Amino acid sequence: MSFTYDDVGATRERGPCPPGFRPLHVRTRLGEGERIFRRAAEAVLTWEMHREAGIGIETGALRAAPGVDVTVTLAGLLRAPCRVVWTTEEYRRAGWAYGTLSGHPESGEEAFVVDRTGDGTVWLTVTGFSRPARWYARAGGPATRGFQHAYARRCGTVLRRLSGGDEQD
Repeated sequence: MSFTYDDVGATRERGPCPPGFRPLHVRTRLGEGERIFRRAAEAVLTWEMHREAGIGIETGALRAAPGVDVTVTLAGLLRAPCRVVWTTEEYRRAGWAYGTLSGHPESGEEAFVVDRTGDGTVWLTVTGFSRPARWYARAGGPATRGFQHAYARRCGTVLRRLSGGDEQD
């Protein structure tokens, strides 16, 4: 299966949203320190954050890695095939992005990155770009967009809890 969009890997570049797509950018403060960063990075890279957020992840891989196929499921009703486009595991930054495959209700890419700034603050940033690919995603209009933002915020809330972070945003 091939990707359903042309700008594969664009979330890694952190540049402008590709033309014809809607951008997504949600940033959540997780806490401070190396321990929180390491725990949050592991939860993101091993799918734990997604599963704890109530999202089904079907894959044969234990960790995100480029080329790994993942099917995201929601309430047994939605099956959204994706493929990991890139990963990063650096001293202060860890995460990955997946791109949509045929059968996904949207077309685009989404990245989940944990980073630790110079002052030690740890953040989860969910970025992406998408456009509807199926009739029901188009019919959902603003509600579909609202769901994407709510999901990104939920990931931050869940990751803060998993990493033992604080309660501030």
